[in-house]
Amino acid sequence: MSLDIPSIQQIDGSGLRFAIIASRYNEALVDSLVQHASATLTAAGAEAPLIERVPGAAELPFAASTVAQHSQFDAIIVIGVVIAGDTNHHEIIGDSTATALLNVSIAQKVPVINGILVVNHLAQAEARAGTTINRGKEFAQAALEMAQFTHKWKTTNQ
Repeated sequence: MSLDIPSIQQIDGSGLRFAIIASRYNEALVDSLVQHASATLTAAGAEAPLIERVPGAAELPFAASTVAQHSQFDAIIVIGVVIAGDTNHHEIIGDSTATALLNVSIAQKVPVINGILVVNHLAQAEARAGTTINRGKEFAQAALEMAQFTHKWKTTNQ
């Protein structure tokens, strides 16, 4: 597992609104990621995020699109955990959701952070959703930074 993380920008999240959309599949791991993401957002001064749950990772792009169309959020974080099984289904889900989430972000003009972990086995998921390393924090940091980036360009005179 890579221990690399992007440099952390200190961002004042005051006045920023976020949604976290998470799958119920692999729920304990997803819950840990959601808790760390939510705590990171509120620690930065943002209001508590809206949290919506969907059955699995495949449903996350549709949910993100729906929330983006009907709400005013500065960024949306989607969180899921997809663990390989006996088939390549995890690869299909990982690839298709990544593409769909990028399309939602561009079409709706709202940052959508792809927080779907696609791993080969349970130990890899646990290593990324634990207490020492928890990618939920990184997802929230990316959302904060992209929300700030978006506000900068919305307010810049062209």
